[in-house]
Amino acid sequence: MQSRSHEPAAEWLEPDSLGGFASGTAGLIRTRRYHALLLCATEPPSGRMVLVNGIEAWVETPGGRFAISSQRYAPDVIYPDGASRIAEFTPAPWPRWVFALPGGIEIEHGIVVQPGRASTAMYWHMRSGKAAMLEVRPLVSGRDYHSLHHENPAFNFAAETAGSRVMIRPYKGVPAIVFESNGNYSHAPDWYRNFFYEQERARGLDCVEDLAAPGVFQWDLAKGEATLAVSCEGHADGPGVSEIRAVEARRRAAFTGPLDAAAQAYIVRRGSGKTIVAGYPWFTDWGRDTFISVRGLCIARGRIEEACAILLEWAGSVSGGMLPNRFPDRGDQPEYNSVDASLWYIVAVQDLLIAGAKEISDRDRRTFEEAIDAILDGYARGTRYNIHLDSDGLIAAGVPGVQLTWMDAKVGDWVVTPRIGKPVEIQALWLNALAIAAPRNERWAELYAKGRAAFEARFWDESRGYLSDVLDANHIAGQRDDSFRPNQIFAIGGLPLALMHGQRARRIVDQVEARLLTPVGLRSLAQGEPGYAPRYQGGVRERDAAYHQGTVWPWLMGPFVEAWLRVRGFTNDAKREARDRFLAPLLEHLDLAGLGHLPEIADGDAPHTPRGCFFQAWSVGEALRIIAMLK
Repeated sequence: MQSRSHEPAAEWLEPDSLGGFASGTAGLIRTRRYHALLLCATEPPSGRMVLVNGIEAWVETPGGRFAISSQRYAPDVIYPDGASRIAEFTPAPWPRWVFALPGGIEIEHGIVVQPGRASTAMYWHMRSGKAAMLEVRPLVSGRDYHSLHHENPAFNFAAETAGSRVMIRPYKGVPAIVFESNGNYSHAPDWYRNFFYEQERARGLDCVEDLAAPGVFQWDLAKGEATLAVSCEGHADGPGVSEIRAVEARRRAAFTGPLDAAAQAYIVRRGSGKTIVAGYPWFTDWGRDTFISVRGLCIARGRIEEACAILLEWAGSVSGGMLPNRFPDRGDQPEYNSVDASLWYIVAVQDLLIAGAKEISDRDRRTFEEAIDAILDGYARGTRYNIHLDSDGLIAAGVPGVQLTWMDAKVGDWVVTPRIGKPVEIQALWLNALAIAAPRNERWAELYAKGRAAFEARFWDESRGYLSDVLDANHIAGQRDDSFRPNQIFAIGGLPLALMHGQRARRIVDQVEARLLTPVGLRSLAQGEPGYAPRYQGGVRERDAAYHQGTVWPWLMGPFVEAWLRVRGFTNDAKREARDRFLAPLLEHLDLAGLGHLPEIADGDAPHTPRGCFFQAWSVGEALRIIAMLK
């Protein structure tokens, strides 16, 4: 049976490098609206649509008819019983199940997505046994990936058949679904009703869906392997299933390390360039997440060309010193609503220019330097949302009703952690950005010296032994928010330049370790602080209220480990201790939720249950940065 590390609820992911993917659970049962066999990005990496949600699969043997699929129906009924026949599940190099049927029959089923095509290849073959007929009925919708589908008379069941190919056009304006198989197709339109998605109910969202079932594919497994490819129109003409498997096996065998393959999942196409998907299944590419993630996903792995392509793709989007924090799923207007995304961009570019000193062309270098200067100039002049350079050389930002920092939860008009004023990590990013640009421009050098002096004089609290989270809160001079949060760690780790040194730095790191550290990351607020939320649970309001009020963030383990090592001089002994105490426990979470990946968040209190996106780019990226710095 399944090993403990592959619990039935654990989720697998097969990305297509375009923003689409196939995903599901080790135990077969779809628990999210995002679990699908063909979820494609119609405008990569955006415009995502679910075309093929799942399958019903049955095997006819001399001993009877047996299911090798399972669904959960409302109110909470599992049918058929295929999940009970799973003898093995292996997530790599692609998801594979072995089903044990009466009479000694074993059937292997696998799902493979080839990067660069919105297409999913499936296969079934007998490992043992002599006679078995396979029937597979695809379950389809043709909906936006955030929505749910319900029975309606507008669905078009008509099938266009040509040789081994069957095409379904579910709705006008929705890409056609192309099925290609080496079996026989029988048209038998029907509706399957009341699929129940457990994870959607847990998130306080609609959780029941109806799916269309156009027909049935059939194979005689005694005559050989059954194959079925499902593709978005325009992506069907490619290699066969067997060839895809051979190519993918070689490609994935080339990956080294536990997170190397995971890293590639987030690097996707945008236009003629590349970008990074923030997380699966529901995020697209966000500016902040991209610039934080690229440091580990690409640069720390020596993927200089990819990193350069990603950062060049964003270079032309500077507006008033700001880079977009998000490109909408549909529409052309990016959202400029982040005070830190542009500053993280400068940090990422600096990492790239150092790591790829011999590979970056003079032209690309000039493009990056122009973008850096445009960002700094925009912030110095003042830009959206009252982001401006204050008289002390530090950056102030924020207006009521808008969330600008990475602690960005908002419910209606309620900004949970507004952090208006001078947030500590924004100053660390600003001063790092100035220091990066200073060798080319004396103006930035002077601003750096002024701001650095103000930071050291104003943020440190000797009686508490740590840094304030926000100074001049709500733009009121001298007002402080001294909530104990992880943002202060960026004054010591996570950025090229540390702002705190000596005993002060050691005191901060020790307190962060004592009050915020968990095996899977740092809490966003210390236990015992007003508003601390021990669990990330409930409906949208309850979850957003807890998002940055104690919830653990794995990506913060990167800056913490770097800070911990810095105050110990990066000695070999310190690296060995960090590997055992911080990295090893973090990597134990690779098989707990999103198989082979790290989650977006976890509960603040033990056992720190994974929550949010189970496949998160900056969680994986920062883990890879830790691995690199511990070598």
